[in-house]
Amino acid sequence: QAQLVESGGGLVQAGGSLRLSCQTSGRTFITSGMGWFRQAPGKEREFVAAITLNGDTTFYADSVKGRFTISRDLTTYTVYLQMNDLKPEDTAIYYCAARRLATPRDRADDWGQGTQVTVSS
Repeated sequence: QAQLVESGGGLVQAGGSLRLSCQTSGRTFITSGMGWFRQAPGKEREFVAAITLNGDTTFYADSVKGRFTISRDLTTYTVYLQMNDLKPEDTAIYYCAARRLATPRDRADDWGQGTQVTVSS
């Protein structure tokens, strides 16, 4: 099972920004599409954003389009989620996800431990 290590969560006021990072091994990075999901209290885990294995295509949930940007860095085997104009409804635990030879838009093979994002109004 691949190891995904997230960082960058925290507390921010509405309208602010955060950048989440997810680092993994080189083998996982070059063989997997990567993505982010989130789970708010009392709700099911939901898709947020994903990027294809070669990084040429990105996908976003409607709720974050225009505010969040996913990217991947081959030199550090890291996937980023830049989150701008954060809203209280973005409060959740954010999970990094990897899916071998595919893009994690509805499911994943490996998950990170999660990082808390809290947006105050």
